[in-house]
Amino acid sequence: MSSLSPSLSPCNFAMSPSELTSNGSSSGTFVHPENGFKDPLSSLDSEKVMMEFLQQSSVKGIDDHLFEFSEALRTVAKALRRVAEGKASAQAEAAEWKRKYELERTRNLSKEFRELSFGDHHDTESDRTNNEKFCGKHGICSQHILRDGEIDFDSKVFHNKIMRKASFRLSWGCNGEKNGQHKHDIVSFERGNITTAERSSKQISLRWESPPQKVLILTKPNSISVQVLCAEMVRWLKHQKNIDVLVEPRVRNELLLDDSSYSFVQTWENDEEILHLHTKVDLVVTLGGDGTVLWPSESEHYQEYLDAIIKGPISITLRHRLQCHVIRDAAKDELETEEPILALNEVTIDRGISSYLTNLECYCDNSFVTCVQGDGLILSTTSGSTAYSLAAGGSMVHPQVPGILFTPICPHSLSFRPLILPENVTVRVQVPFNSRGHAWVSFDGKDRKQLAAGDALVCSMAPWPVPTACQVNSTHDFLRSIHEDLHWNLRKTQSFDGPKELS
Repeated sequence: MSSLSPSLSPCNFAMSPSELTSNGSSSGTFVHPENGFKDPLSSLDSEKVMMEFLQQSSVKGIDDHLFEFSEALRTVAKALRRVAEGKASAQAEAAEWKRKYELERTRNLSKEFRELSFGDHHDTESDRTNNEKFCGKHGICSQHILRDGEIDFDSKVFHNKIMRKASFRLSWGCNGEKNGQHKHDIVSFERGNITTAERSSKQISLRWESPPQKVLILTKPNSISVQVLCAEMVRWLKHQKNIDVLVEPRVRNELLLDDSSYSFVQTWENDEEILHLHTKVDLVVTLGGDGTVLWPSESEHYQEYLDAIIKGPISITLRHRLQCHVIRDAAKDELETEEPILALNEVTIDRGISSYLTNLECYCDNSFVTCVQGDGLILSTTSGSTAYSLAAGGSMVHPQVPGILFTPICPHSLSFRPLILPENVTVRVQVPFNSRGHAWVSFDGKDRKQLAAGDALVCSMAPWPVPTACQVNSTHDFLRSIHEDLHWNLRKTQSFDGPKELS
């Protein structure tokens, strides 16, 4: 059959005798035969009309089949989406159970710490009292002893004994003052990090119960000014404050090249010792700004800042981090994931070197959020809200606001606006099987991984925040930072000598 033209119009057929005209012909195309003979021209017209009728019937049949096929495709798509949502729900439930397990484990470790007796058995009453302090009225105490799983007490790292660290107390209030409200959060240690059962937006104050004994200094590499500042700070901490200093092997070599008298500076030799740094270090100082930790502290006033921190009490900010897992398509189940990665600022999923738009299916717990079509997606903490997320159009958020920022990168849609999700959700980003290319994920700009079709990234709020010291308090420091570093709402003041309203 020849191809059908879309310009064909329906034919009208006069088939009943009542529709015949007085001269014996119909109002349609057929002509009534006279004397038993048919007109040859009428026969040709009838064949043409019949062909058009058959063609129109075929068009109607094809349309019906296309409609049935499209409905079948819609049914399949709905089924696939239900499967994906069920998979995301299962992953969210698994992540929540894992988080509960980790919190319960830290509680058990904390209980075990209180029950164990370390060192000599003839500890004084005051030592036992300090070791037993954990959760007091209106505040929360830390433990002297930190442990990461089962520690080998015979290892060379500990020299046959557990090293004691500085203890401190955390209290909740405003501007470092107690507000009389008792918070039943549990603060314990695992892998050297503070673990909280619940995150809080209240101002937190830290008071040392024993003075800091060891400081770790991390520096930005390839910076002469940072090297000079580091050398000066190391001497001041050791000779003026009698505090041991630990630096990276690279930094220690640089110090010794300049002056052999820096032999008192400590470092580590292998990865095993890095795993046990949390048992030694009381305070971490970062030098260099962008590339380490960006916060507006002027280097020329470092002695004043460090002296205030060492003496205490100080306001601190618990900066929340994202805990991320990559689940490959070949995984047998949702619990078969790669090693978790923690991100302080953001997790970025982008198209890499591909010229195609990313195609990412996003779920929040068991609910479908959207399909991202653009250059990528940023999942950011509130601490990272002033970094890449801000450049992509996201909002600036106070670091103590618990939440996850959902910010698209150059979305191919005028209505795709950023979101802020609550802290307790699990976000799943999956590369669909019909994606035209791979996606790439990076964590704080590092540890870049490829995501192929069927792979997924699962992110939730980690129970281990990073405590950072404030100059005044978290709100004052945040506002000062966006004013001085980002020049937020900076404009020339309007002149007051112009025309005024008449009263």
